This record gives sequence, structure tokens and C-alpha cells, in this order.
Amino acid sequence: IGIDLVAMSVNDILTLGAEPLFFLDYYGCGKLDVATASEVVKGIASGCERAGCALIGGETAEMPGMYSAGEYDLAGFAVGVVEKSNIIDGTNIVPGDVLLGLASDGVHSNGYSLVRKIIASRAIDLAGRLGETALSDVLLAPTRIYVRPVLSLMKSIEVKGLAHITGGGLVGNVPRVLQENLTARIERGSWRPPPVFEWLQREGNVPDDEMFRVFNCGIGMVMVVSARDADTAAAALRQSGEQVYRIGAVDLRKADEPQTIIA
Repeated sequence: IGIDLVAMSVNDILTLGAEPLFFLDYYGCGKLDVATASEVVKGIASGCERAGCALIGGETAEMPGMYSAGEYDLAGFAVGVVEKSNIIDGTNIVPGDVLLGLASDGVHSNGYSLVRKIIASRAIDLAGRLGETALSDVLLAPTRIYVRPVLSLMKSIEVKGLAHITGGGLVGNVPRVLQENLTARIERGSWRPPPVFEWLQREGNVPDDEMFRVFNCGIGMVMVVSARDADTAAAALRQSGEQVYRIGAVDLRKADEPQTIIA
């Protein structure tokens, strides 16, 4: 869980083109369980290492009576830096630019209210397996951190927009990088979602529209680049260990048209 805390922070500031510098955390509990807290901090430290930032401190608070036994509260934030002239704000995005989707490692950190509802309504045993992996491990796979490969790419190619696919899914997050007169046309069949999303949709009888509105559906970050740079960018990201898909393009927006169209 510590990795997820870091990932959500550093991936968010990455969308501005910022390099994460340091991270601080807050751990609140009724009575400190040293073993649990140690595991959480190990996860945070691992996330910071993956993002290339420093864990410079934090706060651990014991508040008897505020939390039930075994419960704790976890929060944190990252600070990053980017030259003002290099801030990614989407203003350079034009019709014809390409959308590249960087694969997620699973559900990441959003949509768990629906996940829990599906599990409860179907009385699903989390000790069961999805493929060769325990279902609990599949559902709790840590959020992927995209910092290093994306920052490396930005040294050679103009990245015009970055959308971290969190709460709101593709439908809610991609428009954040677009001007009002533009829309993102995403091709549904351009990537194959990991099996966990097929499982969630089947077990919960979840409509397609809700899947794309709640979950990342296999795309953890969307990058906007010019058409001439798309192949080079995808190749560089793959060389860095990312799974990359060409998932669509930017187009002029028609009247009353949504800013994300998945078809």
C-alpha cells in the first residue's frame, strides 16, 4: 500500500512534466503496530526508489480511541520541480496528435468501492485464483510508477500532454489535457485490458460505459505526442520496459460532443 501512496502522488505531478524531488508521509493509528507500520514504510521507500525521489521524513501519530484495533490512516504528498518554460499544460495539442496509452499493472488505486461491492454481492473467495495468481494479489497489485521512462523520453521528444488515469477513468481524465475545442477519439480495440478487468465486468455485470468511467481498464497513463513523434516515442518507452499502445488521436470537437469518445 505504501507504493500506491507514492505512485498516486508522483504520477500526478509527472503530468505537468515535473520531476519528483521528495516525499513525506503521515501514518495515524490508535496504537502503533510496529510490524504493520514497518511494512507500510518499506512500501513507501520502495515507491520513492522507483520514482527517483527522496523520502525525507513524515509523521506517525498514535491517537487512542480514534481508530479501531488494526485500523490506520495513511496520507502523503510529493514535491517536484519543472522549469516554467517546460510545464506541460496541453496548449500545444492540435488535431492529428496521437494518443499513446501506457499499460497499467491492474486496478491501481481507483474503483475499489465497486470492486468491494462486486466481491460482497457475489461472496467471492479472495483466496481463489485468476489465472496463475491469487485473486487477492491481482486485485491489490501496486500502482505502476511511470516517472523514470517518461522523464527520459521528454529529453528528446516533445510530450504535449499527460493524463494519469485515476478516478473517472479514461472518460474523466483525458479531457484534463485538452482545450475546449478538442476531443480525444479512443479506439476500443487498440489494446487488450488485463484479465482482472474482464473478470470484474463479468462478475459484476458492469456496463462498458461504467467500466471506462470507473476503472483505468488497462491504461494507466495517456500521453499526447505529434504524429511524427509517435512511433519513436512508443519505441523508446518500450525499450524502457513499458507496454505502449497507440490508442487513438486528437480531433476537432463538434458541438455538444464529449471530450472523450471511446468507440
